[in-house]
Amino acid sequence: MADMRIEHVGFGPDYVDYQQAWDHQREVHAQVVSGELPDTLLLLEHAAVYTAGKRTEDHERPSDGTPVIDVDRGGKITWHGPGQLVGYPIVRLPNPVDVVAHVRRLEQLLIDVCTELGVETTRVEGRSGVWVLADERGPDRKIGAIGIRVSHDVTMHGFSFNADCDLAWADPIVPCGIPDAGITSLSVELGRPVTVQDVLPLIETRVSGITAAAPATTMA
Repeated sequence: MADMRIEHVGFGPDYVDYQQAWDHQREVHAQVVSGELPDTLLLLEHAAVYTAGKRTEDHERPSDGTPVIDVDRGGKITWHGPGQLVGYPIVRLPNPVDVVAHVRRLEQLLIDVCTELGVETTRVEGRSGVWVLADERGPDRKIGAIGIRVSHDVTMHGFSFNADCDLAWADPIVPCGIPDAGITSLSVELGRPVTVQDVLPLIETRVSGITAAAPATTMA
């Protein structure tokens, strides 16, 4: 954990513009690649924005013409905004580079935080991210999304974790390109407000779990 640098980029009411965060992320990535900085985790809340990964299809984009920022991560279209904690782990991966193992570590981080808060979550085979399984309240629903890129053996992008965000953002799009599943938040699942600031220390105490030295958990 001592080798992981944590940086708070900005939280509500001072939400971080996506382009500003992207420029900063690239700067930090270059410094981690060069060895000027250790592995770094950027934590923030974005101003509301839709971003589309490289696999996003036209029919998954907003049906109402809402602007979308195309980004170079994996995955499809998603939303970032108030009430959602975003983490960008900029971490050097050992050779041979194992991208799937990195994704599994990020998923496990969010699963562990959900467990501590009392929300039962899991992985769903063939679908990245962290899920609440179908029950009497609805179908499988995603509470944490993962989308990454690796350049020069160092990761970029990362995870988004729904704390108390407005879930109406999902209405104009096909979230993450998955039409037969839903979106949820910690606040919805627990029936009480759970804020980004509530979640932040729970993420930070587990930051060692996203380093390349941590074991990756396989699918059940």
